[in-house]
Amino acid sequence: MAKDRNNKQYSKEFKESILKRIADNESVPKLSEELGISKSTLYQWARNEKKTQGDVPDNKPSTKWSSEDKFHVVLETASLSEVELAAYCRRKGIYVDDVKSWKQQCLKANTTVSKNPQKIDEELKAEKKKAKDLEKDLKRKEKALAEAAALLVLRKKAQANLGGPRGRMISSSDRKVAVELIDDARASGARLKPACEELNISERTYQRWTAGISDDIKEDQRPLATRPTPKNKLSEEERDEVVAVVNKPEFADLVPSQIVPKLADQGKYIASESTIYRVLKEEKMNTHRNRSKPPIRRPIPTHIAIAPNQVWTWDITWLPGPVKGQYFKLYLIVDIYSRKIVAHEVWETENAQYAEYLVKKAVLAEGIAGKPLVLHSDNGSPMKAATFLATLEKLGVQSSFSRPRVCNDNPFSESLFKTLKYRHKYPTKGFSELSESRKWVLKFVNWYNYDHLHSGINFVTPNQRHNGLDKAIMEKRIATYEAAKRKHPERWSGSIRDWSVQKQVTLNPVREKEFEEQVR
Repeated sequence: MAKDRNNKQYSKEFKESILKRIADNESVPKLSEELGISKSTLYQWARNEKKTQGDVPDNKPSTKWSSEDKFHVVLETASLSEVELAAYCRRKGIYVDDVKSWKQQCLKANTTVSKNPQKIDEELKAEKKKAKDLEKDLKRKEKALAEAAALLVLRKKAQANLGGPRGRMISSSDRKVAVELIDDARASGARLKPACEELNISERTYQRWTAGISDDIKEDQRPLATRPTPKNKLSEEERDEVVAVVNKPEFADLVPSQIVPKLADQGKYIASESTIYRVLKEEKMNTHRNRSKPPIRRPIPTHIAIAPNQVWTWDITWLPGPVKGQYFKLYLIVDIYSRKIVAHEVWETENAQYAEYLVKKAVLAEGIAGKPLVLHSDNGSPMKAATFLATLEKLGVQSSFSRPRVCNDNPFSESLFKTLKYRHKYPTKGFSELSESRKWVLKFVNWYNYDHLHSGINFVTPNQRHNGLDKAIMEKRIATYEAAKRKHPERWSGSIRDWSVQKQVTLNPVREKEFEEQVR
């Protein structure tokens, strides 16, 4: 006797008749309505019947099931609900995903349609074209790789600057070396134009050097050229007269700037002041002989910072006091890499002891005692005091100073002072007392370090850059802009905004020409 969930008993003959109707593809829900038997009971009878007949194996790994077994599983589970399917899979020792994948395989089994021969031919042509394009791309990349390797070798061999600005005179030996290096690079796969650019010469210059039947390199003909004498050039008699006049007893101790007016008073003109200076220089008679020191060409103080706490600049500015003529002195140190104010104090006077205290405070606060650090300043008395310089030496800090009478050698501190004094809440009428100025400056420093998006560091706060947070911020900004460009590409005529991180900051950067003059 068979039982349902309500423990109601049915005869074996009744159950077999029901199973036969199910086998004849009668709907299980309709049978359930007609007979008053739950659908789950009818499905259970059908599964038990198939189990006894051995249609679908139990407790067998899904990887070892035959195609026929999988097909039977798909048929059995076709009308099951999610809950019934889960129970069925647990009994069979398989997963729900296995049944779903088997069902998809069954559905796709009969979808294969014989392709049109013409379509197959078109696809074959497309594949051949694709393979040809890939082969071309591969050859192009191989050439580019060979060229890059050749240029790297050329760059390594070319230690000297064989090129230079337009019109520069290059010796024959340097020309020969340059041509040999370029020929070697071209033989290794480099093109002419990139090879010439590595040596800082133009493609046309190389062609001019190597033009001709012989293998000899053409020499520069400018030194051998015969040029006409300038019309305004002094004759030898006039030069001799200039030398004779300036060496007269009455002019012997005078400079040309004094000689020219005296000659004009006498109604004489032999040459201009600059011409007299030039003639004396050529005759080596313009040696400095005054009691004053000869002019000294001082090098530009330049330093490069690639991380925080490598180069600091500091200065003192005056804050207006309660009465006209009275000022409070703001001492301030700024890191040029991050633009962060690392230390500040306000006092009533300028004193080297205050400067010593400020530097010690900054070094200890940043935890860089004993580490290499450059501290740049102008030439004020607190900056050059002997006790202050001794303190810097003890702390391992290298001092750097602006050139005398040069107002823009300390730009980071000067720019910061302008930002401070142009704040809309800056008390232009003065601070009533020292404590008030200190409170205001402290509030400004907190705003500047933690809230102000600095344009010089691509609009992050100095504190973010000082602590290395700017890289993640820039990556997020780049992702945001790239997503916006993908969404509306028609609104972007070129690349996205430059949100790159500034890798280095230079104090007073010099041009290549200025650097060469300093080295000389």
